[in-house]
Amino acid sequence: MTRVLLIDDHRPAREGLRLALTRHGHTVATADSGEQGLARLRTFAAEVIVLDLTLPGMDGFDLCRHLRAEGDLPIIVLTARDDDIDVVAALEAGADDYVIQPVHSRIVEARIRAVLRRAARQPTQPTGREQHGALCIDRSSLSVGKSGRRVRLAPTEMRLLLTLSAEPARVHTRHQLLEAVWQHDFLGDSRLVDACVQRLRAKIEDDPHTPVYVQTVRGFGYRFGPVPA
Repeated sequence: MTRVLLIDDHRPAREGLRLALTRHGHTVATADSGEQGLARLRTFAAEVIVLDLTLPGMDGFDLCRHLRAEGDLPIIVLTARDDDIDVVAALEAGADDYVIQPVHSRIVEARIRAVLRRAARQPTQPTGREQHGALCIDRSSLSVGKSGRRVRLAPTEMRLLLTLSAEPARVHTRHQLLEAVWQHDFLGDSRLVDACVQRLRAKIEDDPHTPVYVQTVRGFGYRFGPVPA
């Protein structure tokens, strides 16, 4: 049984999805604004958050950024349009996944199971500490440091870094990364990968516009390094 916090200001849609998720066996708390959602988190130990982007007051983008700055709870956003601008902005704000409205409860349920599997899955790469230039990756403790300072990564960012750095210089296509990191290529698209790459670069690169660690191979995908000694 998973504890889901559902944040949506449209009552019919919110109640319909709440009932459907409850029938799937989840415990669902609801809120009709970003501010109320933050208040509910103080008393409801949510394991995943599902939120609409078009909220009154604090909108879904601001709420994503706030939640991501505070912790690593998986976030799935609901958006009314399959619009690159909205989707990419939400992913760059920290969302882990998205669903296009009108939503089907089975799709939301599948996304919830996928993000929870990813959160629980242990890395399959060899454990140990690796040094790549100024970047230190400890696969045993799932921690990352740069120049002696801790770098805090969200779970999806950590999985992406572990996957890429396990085989330095190997080119991974976006499709391969969707399967390895998101585990549901048929439910996702390349925007998930590209937005996560941008967030990861912002945290580990000296200059995200000229990346050393997570490099783009135009027309193919991404690779880790090779990193100069």
